[in-house]
Amino acid sequence: MHAPTDSYWDVIKRILSYLKGTVTHGLRITFSSYLTLHGFIDADWPGSVDDRKSTGGYLVFFGQTSISWKSSKQRTIAHSSTEVEYKALANGTIEVIWLQYLLTDLQISSVSTPIIWCDNLGAIYLCANPVFHAHTKHVEVDYHFF
Repeated sequence: MHAPTDSYWDVIKRILSYLKGTVTHGLRITFSSYLTLHGFIDADWPGSVDDRKSTGGYLVFFGQTSISWKSSKQRTIAHSSTEVEYKALANGTIEVIWLQYLLTDLQISSVSTPIIWCDNLGAIYLCANPVFHAHTKHVEVDYHFF
């Protein structure tokens, strides 16, 4: 601000160009009689070629309206795609549980149990089978919170 350069001006022009091109974009809030929380969770492995960390994210809907989303780089380097997806699944599940408590506090009752969608069979099987083996013991310590 005190000593702007040409590169700052280029960044400002790029931001304004982006805003001009996305004026018609927005979040759609839709009425739905089917009020349930459902989350979509995904991750990539390995994400960054620089540090080999993966990126995980989630998108949570209440009815047909998206109410929460996040995409971030994971803190640790994963050894498999199952581990990456499982970590993302844990983070998304935490968000869905928090939103469920928030809706309860606001006296908005959900019609059914939240649904969480994941596209990795290894992570789904790991969720369904509580027996951990030597290869997944570190996952149990980090991501089992209930």
